[in-house]
Amino acid sequence: MANSAANIAIIDYGMGNLYSVVKAIEHVAPGARVELTDAPEAIRAADRVVFPGQGAARDCMREIEARGLRGAILEAAAEKPFLGICMGLQVLFEHSAEGDTPCLGVFPGEVARFDESRMRAAGERLKVPHMGWNGVRQLRSHPLWAGIADGARFYFVHSYYVVPAADDLAVASSDYPQAFVCACARANLFAVQFHPEKSAADGLRLLANFVAWSGQP
Repeated sequence: MANSAANIAIIDYGMGNLYSVVKAIEHVAPGARVELTDAPEAIRAADRVVFPGQGAARDCMREIEARGLRGAILEAAAEKPFLGICMGLQVLFEHSAEGDTPCLGVFPGEVARFDESRMRAAGERLKVPHMGWNGVRQLRSHPLWAGIADGARFYFVHSYYVVPAADDLAVASSDYPQAFVCACARANLFAVQFHPEKSAADGLRLLANFVAWSGQP
């Protein structure tokens, strides 16, 4: 596991089980200072930032604005190693169909809902939200995939998925039942739809890779 003296800020906007992310990162980075925080100054002072979460896009954006976090998140996304998880991927895009919500606009593109009329595989209807373990296809190499096999399974819980407007953003896809983008990366940013903190050894490896990552693609 990675061991770093880094100061790692985990953004707390009051939604989701954030403590599982804290515990997982503490596990892979025992030498780091890991802080769950909603203080913009703490996010700005951190060496690297994790933006996790679950819930609805509109609620997430409302809490980001209410806590004065937008500026600090945008600065971190532009300047330092930054990992988005689940909602922390979706709100990096321009707009979400969930509640017709304007988002942060870091990545070009939209967030769409799974089309329930197409939710069939092997003659059976699939449920929305998509919940459970799914294989992840690595579309291009990246330092955060180090030591993780192509097709490794990660844990998902979501009803919406990202539709990047730039092809070079996608670094992984999965199927439910059609292919959808489940990880995006650009420069110092890496963000995933699945939950590495709930994804056993491969999830911990991805988090350890993030802690050791320089922020270069």
